Amino acid sequence: MNIRLAKREDAAALIEFNQAMALETEGKKLDARILQSGVEAIFSAIDKGFYVVAEQTDGTIVGGLMVTFEWSDWRNNWFWWIQSVYILPEERGKKIYSRLYEFVKAQARTQKNVCGFRLYVEKENLRAQRVYEKLGMESSHYLMYEERL
Repeated sequence: MNIRLAKREDAAALIEFNQAMALETEGKKLDARILQSGVEAIFSAIDKGFYVVAEQTDGTIVGGLMVTFEWSDWRNNWFWWIQSVYILPEERGKKIYSRLYEFVKAQARTQKNVCGFRLYVEKENLRAQRVYEKLGMESSHYLMYEERL
């Protein structure tokens, strides 16, 4: 298993993962055209974020995640938001997310300006919550609100 920064050639797998995750977690079918543009935008503008993938030795991508950035004026540093986490169902339980997260943490250490990691998870997704807690993350005291335009 190779954990690495994603390349533009990985976009098809990442698009597929996002479609599968939205359907699995929220029962939503995403607009493929918009999703493709959204995934490809990351590869065109490094200020938006980056993807990390888990690749088997035969080159098959079996999981991935996206990292985006939030500036903290309180800390004068960046929080990295972990988003779009997806592991193929048949590959779950093999600690692939753990390896992806460790890779992200190692990348952050090289930057010297990252103060922490954040993510959001569906309230009902207890399995994912347990995984995040095992890796040292804690439930935040913040609630998330949104308004869609």
